[in-house]
Amino acid sequence: MEWAKTRSQARFNLASSGVAELPMAELPVRLEDLELTGPSFYGYPPLQERLAKKAGVSAECVVAATGTSMANYLALSAFLEPGDAALVEEPTYGPLVDAASYLGAEVRRFPRRSENGFAIDPADVERALTPRTRLVVLSNLHNPSNALVGEDEMRRIGELAGRAGARVLVDEVYLDALFERAPRSAFALDPERFVVTSSLTKAYGLGGLRCGWIVADPSSARRIWRLNDLFASVPSHAAEKLSIVALDHLAPIAARAKALLDGNRATLQRFFDGRAELEVPRLQAGMIAFPHLRRGSVDALCAVLRDKYDTTVVPGRFFGRSDHFRISYGCRPETLAGGLKGLGTALDEIA
Repeated sequence: MEWAKTRSQARFNLASSGVAELPMAELPVRLEDLELTGPSFYGYPPLQERLAKKAGVSAECVVAATGTSMANYLALSAFLEPGDAALVEEPTYGPLVDAASYLGAEVRRFPRRSENGFAIDPADVERALTPRTRLVVLSNLHNPSNALVGEDEMRRIGELAGRAGARVLVDEVYLDALFERAPRSAFALDPERFVVTSSLTKAYGLGGLRCGWIVADPSSARRIWRLNDLFASVPSHAAEKLSIVALDHLAPIAARAKALLDGNRATLQRFFDGRAELEVPRLQAGMIAFPHLRRGSVDALCAVLRDKYDTTVVPGRFFGRSDHFRISYGCRPETLAGGLKGLGTALDEIA
């Protein structure tokens, strides 16, 4: 996270992991519609209603949170005690590992293998489970590879976790980037076994709202609300009001994002098709890719990109894969074009 905040900014930023920010002017809101203070204690009721409708659950299953990062931390806190074991996918988004470790859990890993397109083999999960495992942690779509876990595999993971007395936490923040092709949330498969997190940040370009949420069974949701008293207390009410506006107009916001991603995906795929030194599955959906650099140093590539071409991608070492890098394509088309020009030249130089 420190790198993301201090080193990822560049003229051609291909490291930022969400859709380009939606301008405030595109939200149909007037200043007089906003308030600084409201009844925002254990959920602002109008926002709870919208989040529950979006998630397809009752409002008592939804906990609002400050973005997916805080949602993940609250979910981890609710189910892990010092000395418990957390079984986390590898590679993964680093803060999932760091937060579990900070909470005093023993962090064990199960592999998502690049040679299998970063799919999950439930047998790997089964082998890594122990009697102390209380939480299995994964992302869907996978961060950093964008791989989708299908319902059959997800249901099997839930069954295996259940036998060990564990829950499954699924970070679904990228799942909406499938738009009309998105499968059901893991929570729908087994509400007593799965806990999911998400936000409006990645797929919609609404990161500034910090509108995140957790979906859990009602008893767990109440526990998470109380835990959040230690951290967020009362949220920003103006952000809650703006989030309601966004949720009420999510269809055109999603259409904007989909059009941007579809065009950029085609551009990036043409680039990958012409670069034999990069190994990456064909882009089907989503907004991130995780190419393998067949020869040479990813860190050297990133340094050349940054220093000579004012371009950034995310070094794979942050995900535990030093021979990969993550590239995001939710940016504006001109940013992607400039970044890919620099990336192509940098690849030629390090070769």
